Amino acid sequence: MELERILSRECTRAGLAAASKKRALELASELLAATHPELDPGQLLDALIARERLGSTAVGEGVALPHCRFSACKAPMAALLRLEEPIDFEASDRRPVDLVFVLVVPAEANDLHLQILGNAATALNDAGYRAALREAKSDADLHAAAIRPLNPPQTASGRPNSGRP
Repeated sequence: MELERILSRECTRAGLAAASKKRALELASELLAATHPELDPGQLLDALIARERLGSTAVGEGVALPHCRFSACKAPMAALLRLEEPIDFEASDRRPVDLVFVLVVPAEANDLHLQILGNAATALNDAGYRAALREAKSDADLHAAAIRPLNPPQTASGRPNSGRP
């Protein structure tokens, strides 16, 4: 699934202040609920925290991928936060987190959940992709940087443009 289908510009924030993991999850829950009125931000926060209790979703290199399946969710959705200051997310590499990609999927979407999570993890594992996200100056720049690598420009033939002649 293409990231641009689940990550809206309204759910993308650059330079967001959050002093703790809980506050970052709370802000993401509020962003998602503001653009998806069927979601209750408090219940979503509870679901994300419950998932964190199973083990930290920090994946290293300053990145966290909090995620949950949520019954009020009708379609996959995401929020992306680039934090102003890195926070402790209990990462195995002990690095504080400044990139938080939150994924919420319908409760019954097990396979889709794993597919999207895997795609996001693959992208966020790329040092160039992380650098582009960290260099974004505005919400719009962050959103553009986030969706660009997963959706390379197409040539007239419909093939991805490799940038080579």
